[in-house]
Amino acid sequence: MTSLKDRPGQRSLRLALGLALYGMSLAMLVKTDFGADPWTVFTQGLSQVTGFSLGQTTIVISLALLALWCPLRQRPGVGTVANALLVGPFLDLGMAWIPTPGHWGVRVLFLAMSVVGVAVATGLYVGAGWGPGPRDGLMTGLTQRGVPLIAARAGIEVTVLIIGWLLGGNVGLATVVFAAGIGPLVGYALPRLTLAVEGRHGDGQDSAQTSTCTP
Repeated sequence: MTSLKDRPGQRSLRLALGLALYGMSLAMLVKTDFGADPWTVFTQGLSQVTGFSLGQTTIVISLALLALWCPLRQRPGVGTVANALLVGPFLDLGMAWIPTPGHWGVRVLFLAMSVVGVAVATGLYVGAGWGPGPRDGLMTGLTQRGVPLIAARAGIEVTVLIIGWLLGGNVGLATVVFAAGIGPLVGYALPRLTLAVEGRHGDGQDSAQTSTCTP
């Protein structure tokens, strides 16, 4: 992870904008009523069980995932904690502010905007260099334990998708579109939005550090 002393103003701004855009984009995705991404389907299902809002449920899930980081020997950064605490409130804000589209054409536009928005948001907050999100760390932790990256990601997302659907989460067209489009879009956005470390040459991407968790 990048030092907190390396252009903290720029990194803080990118992190804040990324998390705000992420939460708002998820809200827009939900507003389409075409379904949602796997983690939001899971959030919807748990929200129906607990009675919490989507944003509140997102925070609970994020904090629970962070608890799994220690046995996986992952070290959270400032960005990781900010992700866990801020995406949920921005999601609730988006649910309150963003109008529900009526015409199917507007819903399709919302779908496209939301997927692109999530990709750009990911490039901003990960590119800030202050740590991945709670869900990302779970995947990389399993990868470092010997689980292939594709298997780790697919296994996690399929699991939460099925559980969320069984609990009443909304699976539909948006779920398929998100799954197909988010990888290439993030792959395009991340290297272009990553803020390089001062004095370091290369593509500007930093590897997340890991260490054994301490009490």
